[in-house]
Amino acid sequence: MTAPSEWFREWFGDAYLSLYPHRDEDEAEAGVELFVEDGAPAEGARILDLACGAGRHLQRLRARGFEATGMDLSAALLAEARKRPRVRGSLVRGDMRALPFADGAFGGLVNFFTSFGYFTSRGEDLAVIDEVRRVLSPGAPFIMDYLNAPWVMERLEPETVSEIQGKRVRQVRWVEDGQVFKRIEIREGDAGPEVYHERVRLYEPDDLERILAERGLRSEARFGGYHGEHFGDGSPRLILRGRAT
Repeated sequence: MTAPSEWFREWFGDAYLSLYPHRDEDEAEAGVELFVEDGAPAEGARILDLACGAGRHLQRLRARGFEATGMDLSAALLAEARKRPRVRGSLVRGDMRALPFADGAFGGLVNFFTSFGYFTSRGEDLAVIDEVRRVLSPGAPFIMDYLNAPWVMERLEPETVSEIQGKRVRQVRWVEDGQVFKRIEIREGDAGPEVYHERVRLYEPDDLERILAERGLRSEARFGGYHGEHFGDGSPRLILRGRAT
């Protein structure tokens, strides 16, 4: 089994929204709180919500008075984001490998819910990091919410089957060539399944921090969850908070 090279163009659409109709709003509030604690970024700063999805975090950033802009590749998710209060006029469609913004345009950046490592080559991931650094002003804070690779490899469930909103959902997972893959089959009634894919490159925590630092993004703290939980071997998430150098 394999996955299309740009699987994300198909997956993050109506099928994705039907499978995950209600993301956790409290979780989004906690993530934004983790970003802004200790007074960073500056009041009224221009913030980029990279891979903003349906706008959960963007809405909260704007409610706090930041000049926040959300960017995502998915037209379907951006359409959902436009339904939220405060976000109209602050959304941009674009590819994170080539951000459509000027150098140093932002005083902060957030990237939530494992929206990194999607590409076929490591070089494309590095291009994303370079773009993040390019659009941040020196000293600007950032937060990257990623998975904890060792935890994923240790606890990976090869197959799960569930029913969501009357649809049978079969998910098959495996690790290959340093990437974790998922094949999603969604079946409704007697019709054949709709098939989608996910693929995320697995970066060890120390490796990811080193790569970020080499490209001008210094991590200052690790968290294992959105409420500031201590990061350890048993943490499902790796949340890095730091600053552009």
